[in-house]
Amino acid sequence: MLTRYGYDNAIPMLIIGFSLILLAAFVFTNLISWLSVGLGFIIIFFTLWFFRDPVRTVPESALNDHSMIIAPADGKVVEIVEIEEQEFFKGKALQVSIFLSPLDVHVNRSPVSGPVTFYRYMQGDYMVAWHPKASELNEQSRIGVQTPFGKVLFKQITGVLARRIVCTVKEGDTLTTGEQIGMMKFGSRMDIILPLDADILVQKDQRTRGGETLLATLKK
Repeated sequence: MLTRYGYDNAIPMLIIGFSLILLAAFVFTNLISWLSVGLGFIIIFFTLWFFRDPVRTVPESALNDHSMIIAPADGKVVEIVEIEEQEFFKGKALQVSIFLSPLDVHVNRSPVSGPVTFYRYMQGDYMVAWHPKASELNEQSRIGVQTPFGKVLFKQITGVLARRIVCTVKEGDTLTTGEQIGMMKFGSRMDIILPLDADILVQKDQRTRGGETLLATLKK
């Protein structure tokens, strides 16, 4: 199933892919036809793969216990560091960063339940998403949620290839753990920022599945 966040890109790409195949059948000949068919199938396959929206089952423990944080995206954990976060936490916090390659599922989900008390979209650069400075300098949306056990901030961050962020969240919304909140197109990064006393349940280089992997727990 294709994600609704990608219709504006996926439908034109699929039309181009099928058009190349049809042109090869009725217009082109010989080598050009084979090249056209091959390119058409590559475009179709990449579109269906990149904009896929697989079913995910949020752990019951995370739905029932709002101190539990789940991964908001598929990808690889590239950083677990202590940072200074002055916009929402206004002090020291823990940051877990997940890098999404173009082959990962790019639909993003809320890692927590609670009201959105902070939202900001920030224009910026397009550094490689795994670079530590990408968290501060790249284009991004920042979503802050006040859970019953403390604040949680998560960021959708663009990379070199990612040039568009889709975010359906606004300040005043109430999110549910695992709820879809948008996507980042063509490779990107997500940062999850937690209180210093949060228990981190993942390790660097570990793979995560958005909506399913338990990322951390907040102190009760």
